[in-house]
Amino acid sequence: MNKLTIDGIEVLIEGAGNHTVLMIHGWPDTRALWDTSVEALKSDFRCVRFTLPGYDLALPPRPTSVHDMTTFIRKVVAAVSPFEPVTLMIHDWGCFFGYEYAMKNPARVARIVAVDIGDHNSGALLRSLSVGAKLAVLFYQMHLAIAWQLGLWGLPRLGNAMTRWMIRAMGQRHDPLSVGWQMNYPYAMKWFGLVGGFADIARVAPTCPVLYLYGENKPFMFQSPEWLAKIAAQPGNEVHSFKSGHWVMLRWPVEFTVCVKNWLLKQTIT
Repeated sequence: MNKLTIDGIEVLIEGAGNHTVLMIHGWPDTRALWDTSVEALKSDFRCVRFTLPGYDLALPPRPTSVHDMTTFIRKVVAAVSPFEPVTLMIHDWGCFFGYEYAMKNPARVARIVAVDIGDHNSGALLRSLSVGAKLAVLFYQMHLAIAWQLGLWGLPRLGNAMTRWMIRAMGQRHDPLSVGWQMNYPYAMKWFGLVGGFADIARVAPTCPVLYLYGENKPFMFQSPEWLAKIAAQPGNEVHSFKSGHWVMLRWPVEFTVCVKNWLLKQTIT
């Protein structure tokens, strides 16, 4: 295992392969989300991962704008694979930031493995959601945005309690001590315009090969049927669903990693 430090963030590099897979997690996780994936892939690929800025609870809060996050990802890619494009393996907010990087740096992304977040900012997704689903999205995201704001205002215990309640309500078994209000800043970005908000976000329209994996057992989806069909129809792409919720890689770790590895090995490494 090798380590780099980029903008104060530790970046882990594991594996013997020539091609680099950059793994980006989401809320409320850390780079540890990819432990099983790294074990499965590192014999054939160089696996690179980091904990998102602000998600290491041992460090001060670090809300990071979309521009700064994509700049950080650009620095990581330049450091770990300066001459060849990488595969992005992304989940949750990692999808949001990973798609943004890919849309603005297409020559640096060879392929994408995206988990459970698709065309997050499309009209098609919004139209596909029922009124109840839209209200549920508003509730959980606003709840977490408010928890961030309370932590910022000097009420971290309340912000933490609200954040940990939400992850339990979602049916996840995260260690409560690993989850904190500092992780909620993307929701505050979306709803309160924190650090510039989401102005000028690119439409999610990958031109590289995509493997899209998602959980079926959720009250609502994070991709539209139209986008799902479009992705599945493109040569080289694959779409697979699992009998799980949002955290597919935790519910079905073996099946998940087998699916990812088989697809990556079928791709032509450029």
